[in-house]
Amino acid sequence: MRMERGKQLIWSLLAIGMLILAAGCGGGEPETNTSGLKMASMADMPAEVQTAPVTVQQAYQFNVANPDIMTHIPCYCGCGAMGHKSNYDCYVAGKNEDGSIKYDTHALGCSICVDITQDTMRLLKEGKTVEQIKAYVDQTYAQYGPSNMP
Repeated sequence: MRMERGKQLIWSLLAIGMLILAAGCGGGEPETNTSGLKMASMADMPAEVQTAPVTVQQAYQFNVANPDIMTHIPCYCGCGAMGHKSNYDCYVAGKNEDGSIKYDTHALGCSICVDITQDTMRLLKEGKTVEQIKAYVDQTYAQYGPSNMP
């Protein structure tokens, strides 16, 4: 009788574990916003963004959802020569005629752009203001080239 209860307990624990595992592996996109930051849906991103490394995906999601912040953050990768005027422009090229976002693929291959966005996200989580974040970006990234902000 005791052996049967032991087996039942083991099977019950295994069943609970499987349910927890199944819940964690459910369909849909992975949750990348565990910190309360506003993020755009990955479902609306171009295929090349959806298959990029997670940090790049998050950078695109954050930029698209936060133009009010990211248009005030400079980039130092040399993209000013491409007409970029902020870190936001490394990700978003404008709007299509139907109002949808026209993506810029520049940040897909530029670690400086992505690092600046990731730093911005981290500093926002730490409670920094946009002005403080811009000052941090200026101080940290000026060594890589000129700012793309006029």
